[in-house]
Amino acid sequence: MQFGRTALRLLVPALLTLCTILPLGSLQAAGYRTANFIIEAPTEQLARRIGDAAEQYRHDLAIEWVGQPLPRWSRPCPITAQVAPALGAGGATSFVFDRGEVFNWTMTIQGSEERVLDSVLPHEITHTIFASHFRQPLPRWADEGACTTVEHPVERARQHRMLIEFLRTGRGIAFPEMFAMREYPADVLPLYSQGYSLARYLIERGGRRRYVAFVGDGLATDNWAAALGQHYGINDLGRLQTIWLDWVKHGCPAPPAAIAAALPSPQAWSPTARGQSPDPTASQHQPRPQRLATTAGRQSIYAMQAQRTQRQLPETSTADPFIIRR
Repeated sequence: MQFGRTALRLLVPALLTLCTILPLGSLQAAGYRTANFIIEAPTEQLARRIGDAAEQYRHDLAIEWVGQPLPRWSRPCPITAQVAPALGAGGATSFVFDRGEVFNWTMTIQGSEERVLDSVLPHEITHTIFASHFRQPLPRWADEGACTTVEHPVERARQHRMLIEFLRTGRGIAFPEMFAMREYPADVLPLYSQGYSLARYLIERGGRRRYVAFVGDGLATDNWAAALGQHYGINDLGRLQTIWLDWVKHGCPAPPAAIAAALPSPQAWSPTARGQSPDPTASQHQPRPQRLATTAGRQSIYAMQAQRTQRQLPETSTADPFIIRR
């Protein structure tokens, strides 16, 4: 039996719809093909930039999340890009799970050139990495939350500001309910903001690979409290919610070094980076795309300007009480 999955992408100011549908009359002027993507975009230059960036993100982010690059896909993923200066940023990635394989990739992205390259594209590429690794649908908070952590600091800051508003107005989601969600709820925006914040909290305390191992154990057993205890030393979702809320109220401070030292020792790491069945006849000598920035730390994902932008963002007051709906 085949199971389809569409990973949706929302960004301010495109927050009024769940999925942005590109107009049927939109004309794509140019195309570009890489080892794993076929891009249609308004210009050849832009199609090339998107394609090279997609390959770079696919390579670099797979290493960060699962420890090694993905194999080449047997069929490339089509990317349809609509790019304009005032266009709201967003996207959707679709794929199919069937008997341990994942295939039929389709991606649509839109926004300004800047937001497409530094936020929408890495977010959507991360969805394909998770699909290739886990080979099954993830809880919506864990998937969208983690994918949001690779966006530009401006977009992550907007998610945080929206989170504070949702928590103050009673739109927060109780963790037992959030962990059980396999599809998008009617009130989807709090799921994005809260999922991003919790994913950020966990990743800051154990790194991306521990987060992937935690999600994998939770999927395998459907016992998220046990997986949480194994990887983060917290054995109860309600307690995690209390600890996380306190962290948000205090401005989401970086954890002290002692936090990482106190985490349970991880089991031997055995990454499983799989794409759809690789094409054995595909060339193994594809040129690496030109770097968007240097490769130190997250510099391969964000330009240096992103760090300066983050330092300039105003802090959000959390003095008001938070309300999590039951």
